[in-house]
Amino acid sequence: MSLVGLWTELHLNKLEVVKMAKEVNTIGILTSGGDAPGMNACIRGVVRTALSAGKKVKGIRRGYAGLIDEDIIDMNSRSVSDIIQRGGTVLYTARCPEFKNSEVQDKAAEICKKHGIDGMVVIGGDGSFQGAGRLAERGINTIALPGTIDNDIACTEYTIGFDTAVNTAMECIDKVRDTSTSHERCNIIEVMGRGAGYIALWCGIANGSEEILTSETYDGKLDAIIERIKELRAKGKKHYIIINAESVGNSSEMAKLIEMATGMETRATVLGHIQRGGGPSATDRVYASMFGAKAVDLLLEGKTNRVVGMKGGQFVDYDIAEALKMTKSADPWMIELGRRLVR
Repeated sequence: MSLVGLWTELHLNKLEVVKMAKEVNTIGILTSGGDAPGMNACIRGVVRTALSAGKKVKGIRRGYAGLIDEDIIDMNSRSVSDIIQRGGTVLYTARCPEFKNSEVQDKAAEICKKHGIDGMVVIGGDGSFQGAGRLAERGINTIALPGTIDNDIACTEYTIGFDTAVNTAMECIDKVRDTSTSHERCNIIEVMGRGAGYIALWCGIANGSEEILTSETYDGKLDAIIERIKELRAKGKKHYIIINAESVGNSSEMAKLIEMATGMETRATVLGHIQRGGGPSATDRVYASMFGAKAVDLLLEGKTNRVVGMKGGQFVDYDIAEALKMTKSADPWMIELGRRLVR
């Protein structure tokens, strides 16, 4: 046999060994960080897709903290019956700052091996992805899925829970708008999103608000807003709705300043964690189910250290480290649309 032929045979044998080494038989699944509507649909998608492929599934309760504590249960098809319509996560969730320590990561990987878990699906946000990457480095084939109402994960256009959160906030804002009109008030309504303004932007357009305050649209100065309120009141405007993304400005303080400057009674309403609850929308149920199935498909292909996203309506996957380096900002056209529709 020639040297080229020998090298080719050895290379093919090496690839076959790698392929065999990456075969997954037992898939673990956990939810980490903040909960989001649709996580249960995603869990169901993972469990039933894995079972249909002849694989075992183990649920890890309370995220990485539960993994360290070995809070691990066997899951079968009945484990995920009647959960697709439920909000929250049946596996519970928790934050686990200690998982940043390499010793804790080593322990987690050993626990996975102890329980026969050779594949892992992690549902959560950027912090959860970092933990998934650490498990992958330690030999656990790991796939991460974007689960957060904030829609602030750069590698994907859609995150599990965003659609439901927007609809929940929209319905609440509609109700506030009714009473705001009755009392001829200005209302500042604060929505979730951390540093991202996607919920605020979508609700601002969907609810027909007069102002949308996000990190991209608000410079911290109220003067221009106050002048617009005065201008519209002079034209007969009976109410004024301001949607404020959390962490952009202090809603209560802004309300006091606006009322002092305009004479218009102004109230602040913080919607808070109601946006995380409730049954998921049809969109979140379907996409979350698809995300879960896609994660299992990738594990069955022998892939690891990947995060699944959606781009242009198609599922894509990236190296976790690559995905974490990506950046994302709101669509400038949507921001401009929000301005046009209230003038």
